[in-house]
Amino acid sequence: MTERTGSRWAAIGRALLSNRLAAAGILVLTALVVTALVAPIVAPYGINEVDISARLAPPSSSHPFGTDELGRDVFSRVLLASRVSLQVGFVAVGLALMAGVPIGLVSGYRGGWVDTLLMRTMDVLFSFPAILLAIAILAVLGPGIVNAMVAIGVVYTPIFARITRAAVLSEKEQVYVTAAKAVGATDRRILATHVLPNVAAPIIVQTSLSLAFAILSEAALSFLGLGVQPPDPAWGRMLAEARGFLAEAPWMGVFPGLAIVATVMAFNFLGDGLRDALDPRQRSVIESRMGR
Repeated sequence: MTERTGSRWAAIGRALLSNRLAAAGILVLTALVVTALVAPIVAPYGINEVDISARLAPPSSSHPFGTDELGRDVFSRVLLASRVSLQVGFVAVGLALMAGVPIGLVSGYRGGWVDTLLMRTMDVLFSFPAILLAIAILAVLGPGIVNAMVAIGVVYTPIFARITRAAVLSEKEQVYVTAAKAVGATDRRILATHVLPNVAAPIIVQTSLSLAFAILSEAALSFLGLGVQPPDPAWGRMLAEARGFLAEAPWMGVFPGLAIVATVMAFNFLGDGLRDALDPRQRSVIESRMGR
């Protein structure tokens, strides 16, 4: 990494951390990741440990989030479910990145019939509401966590393809691309070493926002019984199980619901902060304010 590149990323980091909401999002997400990693160790009860005598017990010192209809500790299940939600979110968005970014690079750079074919295919996928398309894919593949990752990944692939293509269209006529062609660089090398680094900013921002929506999508699919299957815990699955007990045991739905809200808001705050920090004009405004 050159000194210039290092100073640029340092400036981006300072601008990001100066945004209070983005900093709060980073703090929440860090805590969530750490919680997911240590959940099997710190969870006071097993994932499906049943205590009928404590059935539907309200929050207490022994059960901070209360218990469910089978006497299972809600706190332990919320902790352990965080691993599932993060896993699904990161894997699904990773799949969308691996498929959508190359499609957008090739489509925007090559143009012509290649661009038409790829983008019309993406438009067909993008025309369906996200959750309905995911449900349709799972109707073919069958319910389950792995298939849910694939379905969510397919749903978000067109988003990354379109964003990448739009960025490439504005970059491919730049002088550095023309110079690379003049010295005989291959298209693959130009895309990988010249174009991609310069279009990374919108992709990074979209990744953070897509992680939020991927976790929401996983929760929705699990709520409908198409994602994580019982007895494994997932925040959406826990909300589905709480439907019949909201009057007598509202804590069954409140705590997993709060976990979903906090996670989605944290990713959105991070995405908004990244958008400003990666924009040179916004970053200069932030730095001037910091210098006062």
